[in-house]
Amino acid sequence: MRIVSWNVNSIRSRQTRLLSWLRQYEPDVVLLQETKCDDATFASSTFTGAYRSLGYEVAHHGRDHWNGVAILSRVGLEQVQRGFQGVNRAPFDEARLISARCGGVRVYSVYVPNGRALDDPHYLYKLVWLERLRAVIRDDEPMLVAGDFNVAPTDLDIYDPSRWRRKTHASPAERAAVAALLDAGVCDVTRRHLPGPDIFTWWNYRPGQFERNRGLRIDLALCTPDLTARVERVWIDTAERADDHPTEKPSDHAPLVLEITSAGGP
Repeated sequence: MRIVSWNVNSIRSRQTRLLSWLRQYEPDVVLLQETKCDDATFASSTFTGAYRSLGYEVAHHGRDHWNGVAILSRVGLEQVQRGFQGVNRAPFDEARLISARCGGVRVYSVYVPNGRALDDPHYLYKLVWLERLRAVIRDDEPMLVAGDFNVAPTDLDIYDPSRWRRKTHASPAERAAVAALLDAGVCDVTRRHLPGPDIFTWWNYRPGQFERNRGLRIDLALCTPDLTARVERVWIDTAERADDHPTEKPSDHAPLVLEITSAGGP
């Protein structure tokens, strides 16, 4: 099973590129973030209709032109949940979290709040949001929590750590929140398969940033132990980020791809 997580930075701007990528790589499950549209727009033939023509079932969680997350699946789409459940819902009810059971795996597409600045109220909102996310981690079924976490877990995940000492995405509190997720029983499978330096998933649009590999690894894939054992390969499609067509600009994030063996497989 092939699963991809991708912050597309506006589905309206990236639809042509996304469809091309789906046709080329034929993933079984697609976790999208920052679709930047509401459910009615995403349900149109332009978007949902196009994915269904490729064999995908679709679930989306979006309210306006901010945020937005989605799951596309060709291996079943069951038990869809949008947002945090129960007492953890309010006041964190933005369109940043969606989950479903696909091919025997509970998958979450997450778009963690940015945080803006260390002295901004949104920073505390981000920390509490990550704490609420920890509550969804369970070990009663194979689980993948993937998406744009807006946190670089260690200095290894930043092109120049000294530039980020006093900024969001690399503060001690944000990193501690991600570490708490790992302590809850999931594995950062990218680092297990790609342990070396200069492994990034996001690059600023400023000229030369991608070309010089001045990026951050802020798109994560966290797997429960049973699923971690089935992950054969993790790769980042930097070619998609590099393909800056004059009329079809890429997202500033690259697709993060997991290759997973079937349950009980070799």
